[in-house]
Amino acid sequence: MTTYQNTPYFSVIVPVYNRVDEIRDLLESLSLQICKNFEVIIVEDGSTVTCRDVASLYEGSMYLRYFYKENEGRSIARNYGMERAVGKYFVFFDSDCVIPENYFKILGEKLQETRLDCFGGPDAAHDSFSDKQKAISYAMTSFLTTGGIRGGKVCLEKFTPRTFNMGFANKVYDKVGGFREMFSEDIDMSTRIREAGFKIGLIHDAQVYHKRRVDFAKFFRQVHVFGMSRITLKLLYPGSLKLVHTLPAIAVILGLLLVACAIFISPWFIAPIALYLIAIAVLATLSTKSLKIGLLSVPASIIQIVGYGSGFIRAYVSKIIMRRGRDINQEISMRKGK
Repeated sequence: MTTYQNTPYFSVIVPVYNRVDEIRDLLESLSLQICKNFEVIIVEDGSTVTCRDVASLYEGSMYLRYFYKENEGRSIARNYGMERAVGKYFVFFDSDCVIPENYFKILGEKLQETRLDCFGGPDAAHDSFSDKQKAISYAMTSFLTTGGIRGGKVCLEKFTPRTFNMGFANKVYDKVGGFREMFSEDIDMSTRIREAGFKIGLIHDAQVYHKRRVDFAKFFRQVHVFGMSRITLKLLYPGSLKLVHTLPAIAVILGLLLVACAIFISPWFIAPIALYLIAIAVLATLSTKSLKIGLLSVPASIIQIVGYGSGFIRAYVSKIIMRRGRDINQEISMRKGK
């Protein structure tokens, strides 16, 4: 049964920049929640095409507040929302997410059991998503491509909530502060929360459907920035860089060496790459039950590894070897209008 409370238990904060169609799907899914003990705060971050009219359509089905501000980037937009939130917990979704109807019911029950201060859940591909989006989702969550960092299953590092599905208690915000406007601001925030002594955990059943990028070119740019941001995080937190974060860069270098050997020595040197890509295609096909998605997962996985790995190498050379350090102004400039 749908319930409303005078003081929401959760404050859902969503930054938006020119994403009218996406925010419509997100709000529709929130309006269908079994448990409605939440408010929704939409922060329009200087969009040229606003979602004000779309948001107004859902004001009768949930406690929703809409704010428009000048474009300063997603982190500042989230902080703007937190300053106006009233819930005990702040929950963050990306505008391209769709939320299962039992999400807040599960979240409320799990928080009562675990008493987590900061939490997150995995993402998955909804049946309605395009085959390319499903392939990209597989590439972003498969153990073969990311070490399980984003998939919420087997993982090679401590769980780190990401802002497409992340939340924390308002007392965390009071002590740690808000997001910093930088690459991988969610990892930075999670690290600061952990270092402040708060309890962080994965709520596996609290998953969201994440649409990802709709084409491979945009996907490459996204993961390239992810790779660059890992070096930024190393500069901020010297002990944060783990072996799993270096694997795409190692794969890029090793792949180039194997291709060169295949050209100049023997074509058999290409065999390890071929076997790896075949494994991705087979496992993706079995996982998604679609041969087409399985085949699309191959180029998606190549882009994931090469994009992230090349970004990592680029930033490592620039910031570590050449000692240019962290260019804060560049990061803020690149983050605006996203």
